[in-house]
Amino acid sequence: MKDSFVHLHTHSEFSLLDGAIRIKELVGKIKEMGMRAVALTDHGSMYGAIEFYTEAREAGIKPIIGCEVYMAPKSRFDKASKEDKSHHLVLLARDAEGYRNLMKLVSKGFLEGFYYRPRVDRDLLIEHSNGLIALSACLSGQIPKLIARGKLERAEQVARELQDIFGKGNFFLEIMNQHLESQMEINEKMVEISERTGIPLVATNDVHYLEKTDHTAHDVLLCIQTGSTVDEADRLRFSSSEFYLRTPQEMRELMIECPQALENTLLIAEMCNLRIDLDQTLLPHYEPPEGYDLNTYLEKICWENLPRRYPEVTPEMEERLKKELGTIKEMGFSGYFLIVWDFINYAKNQKIMVGPGRGSAAGSIVSFILGITNVDPLKYGLLFERFLNPDRRSLPDIDIDFCYERRDEVLKYVAEKYGHNRVAQIITFSTMAARAAVRDAGRVFGVPYGRVDRLAKLIPMTLGMILAEALEMVPELASEYKENPETRKILDTAMKLEGLVRQDSIHAAGVVISVDDLTGFTPLQRKTDPEIVTQYKMEDIQKIGLLKMDFLGLKTLTMIDKAVKIIQRTRGVEIDLDNLDLNDQMTYDMISRGETLGVFQLESSGMRALVVDLKPNRFEDIIALLALYRPGPLQSGMVKDFVAAKHGRKKIIYPHPSLESILKETYGIIVYQEQVMMIASKMAGFSMSEADILRGGYQQEKAPASG
Repeated sequence: MKDSFVHLHTHSEFSLLDGAIRIKELVGKIKEMGMRAVALTDHGSMYGAIEFYTEAREAGIKPIIGCEVYMAPKSRFDKASKEDKSHHLVLLARDAEGYRNLMKLVSKGFLEGFYYRPRVDRDLLIEHSNGLIALSACLSGQIPKLIARGKLERAEQVARELQDIFGKGNFFLEIMNQHLESQMEINEKMVEISERTGIPLVATNDVHYLEKTDHTAHDVLLCIQTGSTVDEADRLRFSSSEFYLRTPQEMRELMIECPQALENTLLIAEMCNLRIDLDQTLLPHYEPPEGYDLNTYLEKICWENLPRRYPEVTPEMEERLKKELGTIKEMGFSGYFLIVWDFINYAKNQKIMVGPGRGSAAGSIVSFILGITNVDPLKYGLLFERFLNPDRRSLPDIDIDFCYERRDEVLKYVAEKYGHNRVAQIITFSTMAARAAVRDAGRVFGVPYGRVDRLAKLIPMTLGMILAEALEMVPELASEYKENPETRKILDTAMKLEGLVRQDSIHAAGVVISVDDLTGFTPLQRKTDPEIVTQYKMEDIQKIGLLKMDFLGLKTLTMIDKAVKIIQRTRGVEIDLDNLDLNDQMTYDMISRGETLGVFQLESSGMRALVVDLKPNRFEDIIALLALYRPGPLQSGMVKDFVAAKHGRKKIIYPHPSLESILKETYGIIVYQEQVMMIASKMAGFSMSEADILRGGYQQEKAPASG
């Protein structure tokens, strides 16, 4: 890193108030500039830390994880007037201990110190200073503020106190040059304090957007977040357009009188050597009864429940169960199944409605025997390999639906069993889509709503549509962009904004259960009391190896539960939902008439039209419809072919005669992933009898199938 410079101040798109930098673009720009390290220091939070870490590592850039924390003027527990403002302090993780301390500081800032902002205090710094490097921060830092107010002795005292907290060589005085009023005078005083105390200087660049030309888009983003317009006099704004990613050469020219301060960015980068283990599995501990370990206890429960699920146990069933248990044991997931079995068992014992199971977990006979799912994988030819495969080392993913009104009871049970400090819901982020970005940009620029709304409505309502594509697809939009400067200004700004994070919320289903205190793995925050959520989104939670589960509150289950209770109370009839007649002709007649309003996944107008066309008369037809009702099959004509083949309007054609047994039930149409797997095995020369499919095991033939 000799003769270079390292940016220690960058604010990503996840810095929700003012971050206008997409992490991938930041890393790409850093690489383009020839720098080999960069720090991410979002305000008060660490939302983007894992995404930043992985993107930087993949690009060969050293990631330095940090945070620009808010320091409470006194104690974090003091909730004084809003005027008693917090000040900034930049913290960077040197190593794993520093990273853990940083997560604890950021978490406690939200959970204990939140007052308009997440705040930490001196006591927390003392407790969690190990492994951290501290920088005095921008003009909003305590030392620059004191200098600006003429309190030089107090500024020097604070600098010495921070050096005492973090240790000699771990605290630096920052100097910046964003061409702000009084900044150069403050820099001069910083140099004087450095000379008197021996605390080293470091030259930093407070980066909120990548290019200098992004200043306008960033200003608009501030207006969007604060509900103001660009013309408002007293709104939040940056008083300079210099908060962009400067090149090393630009920094050398700005800091020509302080070369040591530039070199210290390299020193800090060399000091920071954090490695985050992204190849681990952090399952919570399930305590089996005395005399059993996780594997033997899971086996015991499964073999005891096998005859309850299958009154007539066959050798194929036993072989399938042995195979699945062997794979689960080999992959170290016995505890996972016991955890899921335990809380689903609790829900059923408390008469909380639980869904029958969906997703690839329905392919597991272990899940079926344990009551985690209520779909018989043998009856429907579902393959275990879709769910768990030793060649694909990843945590299982079981989606579980609960009664919407009683989901919280299950979450409370899980938190009490594994520890409230080990269970949290998962954060999610909403981003600005193309239409919303256009409307927001137009509002901020003061353009009449009717005109902006007309522009927005020209953008196709296609999933994932971006403005660049819309300009190519819609001639009217492209023409107006070319000819009207106001339109060009709105759309150019909107293109800078689309895809940026707009706000955070709680994921509808995601819950994490940790092996230990969650703040050792992810920073936390409180959304509403008592809801605690992770600051890492679902994909990042999975990357670091934590157990993520989907606890979805489903209103359909709540309605079914209430209907069953009403029928029992008014008619004295007790309905067993696990043993319904799947061949009831009156039900199929009702579905075929399109009378499916309120029926889960069959109530949309498109699906109602489809069931009227198909006229299903068996449960397998409904299963196929749910699989086919996706954009790809609908656009490709697969759905029309399926309906026509069922009613004899189209001849059923099999790609190869040997595939008839696999595709017969779907009229020659490849509908399911299991069919793809079976076809691949068949055509590659593997014998796949029905028993093989049930066991999930295949035997290679002497010669591949022809054709």
